[in-house]
Amino acid sequence: MSKDGRYDVSGLTEAQFEPGSNEQVLKNRPGINSPQEMDDAEARALERTMAVLVGQYDEKHRFTAADLRAMHKSWLGEIYEWAGDYRQVNVSKGDFPFAAAARVPALMEQFERDVLARYTPCNFSERADIVRALAETHVELVLIHPFREGNGRLARVLSILMALQAGLPLLNFSLIAEEKKQEYFDAVQAGLDKNYKTMERIFAEIIERSLALS
Repeated sequence: MSKDGRYDVSGLTEAQFEPGSNEQVLKNRPGINSPQEMDDAEARALERTMAVLVGQYDEKHRFTAADLRAMHKSWLGEIYEWAGDYRQVNVSKGDFPFAAAARVPALMEQFERDVLARYTPCNFSERADIVRALAETHVELVLIHPFREGNGRLARVLSILMALQAGLPLLNFSLIAEEKKQEYFDAVQAGLDKNYKTMERIFAEIIERSLALS
């Protein structure tokens, strides 16, 4: 993993970085070569997109893989040419590899069929069922890592939209960005064994914090 925590990439012919970025910023439409400037641009774009998505999907919507591709393109389409397309390169974080790129289309079909169909629309009445739905959906999407960039944030977007379907407020994810950061990544890794308990505990805390702030 590079110093700033971005993903290592194999398949260098497809891994294009912006000139002058010291391989810290992916090649992009605006020509941004500063990691901080790119982080800011992505964050602003996500804020704009989130405002649209909240009004786009109602409590009866069953999410699909196509929805996730559309969300990704809506968010990053003005920044990256490949926004909304499944990645063509293998990625890892540290020594932890995500799903092989060649398997992503089939894995996303299975994710839609097995996970999204089971947990969306997320209109469960019991809190424990909501937590379970959010945790499993989030972990499985992050493990597939279908896109070249923005997978964790897109998974959080899906969690927010699912939580809204369940009548919860907008989720506040500051918990995993701060004191629970390592526990969160450990919870993602535990999902390789279909163990979602740690992520369930994290989402239970996220929900409690979000309710307290709402």
